[in-house]
Amino acid sequence: MRPTDIHRRHAAILLPSLLLPLLLTSCQTAGPHSQAALSFSVYDNQANQLLARMTLEEKIGQMIQAENTGLEDPSDVETYFLGSILSSGDADPEAGNSLKAWTDMVDALQQRTQLTRLKIPLLYGVDAVHGHSNVLGATVFPHNIGMGCTRDPELVEQAARVTAREVRATGIQWTFAPCIAVPRDERWGRTYEGFSENPKLAAELGIAAVRGYQQDNPANPLSVLACAKHYVGDGGTVFGSAQEGRGMDQGDTRLDEETLRAIHLLPYPPAIEAGAATIMPSYSSWNGLKCSGHKYLLTTVLKDELGFEGFLISDYNAIKQVHPNFKVAIGICVNAGMDMAMEPTRYRLFFQYLKELVEEGVVPVSRIDDAVRRILRVKFAMGLMDPDRPLLADRRLHKNFGSEAHRRVARKAVRKSLVLLKNEANALPLSKNAARIHVSGKSADNIGNQCGGWTITWQGQSGPVTPGGTTVLEAIRKTVSPKTKITFSENGTGAEGADAAIVVIGERPYAEGLGDRAELNLDKEDLQAIDNLKKARIPVVVILFSGRPIIINEALEQADAFVAAWLPGTEGQGITDVIFGDYKPIGKLSFTWPKSLSQVPLNIGDQPYDPLFEYGFGLSY
Repeated sequence: MRPTDIHRRHAAILLPSLLLPLLLTSCQTAGPHSQAALSFSVYDNQANQLLARMTLEEKIGQMIQAENTGLEDPSDVETYFLGSILSSGDADPEAGNSLKAWTDMVDALQQRTQLTRLKIPLLYGVDAVHGHSNVLGATVFPHNIGMGCTRDPELVEQAARVTAREVRATGIQWTFAPCIAVPRDERWGRTYEGFSENPKLAAELGIAAVRGYQQDNPANPLSVLACAKHYVGDGGTVFGSAQEGRGMDQGDTRLDEETLRAIHLLPYPPAIEAGAATIMPSYSSWNGLKCSGHKYLLTTVLKDELGFEGFLISDYNAIKQVHPNFKVAIGICVNAGMDMAMEPTRYRLFFQYLKELVEEGVVPVSRIDDAVRRILRVKFAMGLMDPDRPLLADRRLHKNFGSEAHRRVARKAVRKSLVLLKNEANALPLSKNAARIHVSGKSADNIGNQCGGWTITWQGQSGPVTPGGTTVLEAIRKTVSPKTKITFSENGTGAEGADAAIVVIGERPYAEGLGDRAELNLDKEDLQAIDNLKKARIPVVVILFSGRPIIINEALEQADAFVAAWLPGTEGQGITDVIFGDYKPIGKLSFTWPKSLSQVPLNIGDQPYDPLFEYGFGLSY
């Protein structure tokens, strides 16, 4: 088999059992920072000593993660001995989304742990999946699909280190990232969260992200815990298998075990080897059985076979999906190997039911002790249990939050992620000294569309959502000569007489669930803007913002140059760096680009591999 065939089709991914260890080894040894797996079990002695002092109630409390906005009373942190708090995509502090508001909120909740008998600090988690993007003014990086096109593990690691520093500035020590899914169907609304359809590339960049977040040492005060997700098969769900037959998010992955291991499990052993402290089981099912309650996957494979020593955290309200009776569902999931439960609002009920299940003998105390030991040893590994270490946020880190130095890293990530799909008659690079350039498109001056989902809000939103970033229109104005005139119309009219046109089109923000699409066509307004520009009889450069390959045939045909910019984040100057020739385009597709919706999914089944652009395609100047 040719190496480039590995990503292509379901049939091509059926790797022989002898090939899989070689592929894993190549991932594990990639990059300049390779090391032996981080061992959390070395902290067992300290964890066991503390465990021996704990009541059942204190143990169960450590297994619970509530949400900041779901707390019925802030004092529940101490009343229920909570081990963790999270803020989901829309769970902002009451005082707003500022850096200070976030830091004050986290510190106030952390201080409450000191009112408990054992004073065990909270782990605070947040979805910093492309920067600390819930917080106004954060540095927002390209989503993973763009980072996959860079083919640059060192850059992925560097981006994760910047993100970790900004997360730590707010007192938070845990990000639910990286997503190491292997998306196989671009109709999935989470496609952009995966690095690639190629499991080897997903593994290689997943390693880099884990190392970047954890700084090769969870005790580093500038590190955050990584969370490899979503274990396992979330990128392989069947369209229409989601709840009530809609879409594919949280649906069913229907594969034999050999294929599941060769595609979807493959990134996890390298992530564990890199030291991933936590793993999040998927909402999705494998052949009809929810991963959150799948003992074979969670315990037999992940903990026993792969030797995972960290702890498992359920996804948001995922446990209730395992069984219609919540108490029964808790018993199934905990006995299957779930260590911590993300229960945003029903944490009190979880506490009550799990205690009853232990007292009834349904969940053995040994399983409780195993879960809590895993959580405690991670806390010890982080240095959280060290009485000489500061408990609260280091506010000295505020001065570098969203700093120019951090934004330079994001800008580099943007320019290396761009994939040039077409460049007729050397339309690119554009001249900075052109007399006039006309800019168009609904996304040309829209930082919200540029960043995509998981930015300030869960689903993201169009418009000026966060300060500190640079839109494409602003970047163009900063890049061209003082004599160059920049004109703008969103719909592409008024371009006559310009030397060239730049039109920025594509998807509006979305996230999981709501991002599933049966159709993948461009908006009519995008096509109309391109058509209006073509009437001006000038070269037209199309820049596409999207979280996945979409159907672009008509736009591609009309464009003189076409750039896939993915969801680049806040640093629009990374785009102008390339289109004005300061840097050559070097991005290579991390996903196959289909010709038509009828080809989707290209990577499943026996149909011929005949895409619009093959995996790995990318032009340069």
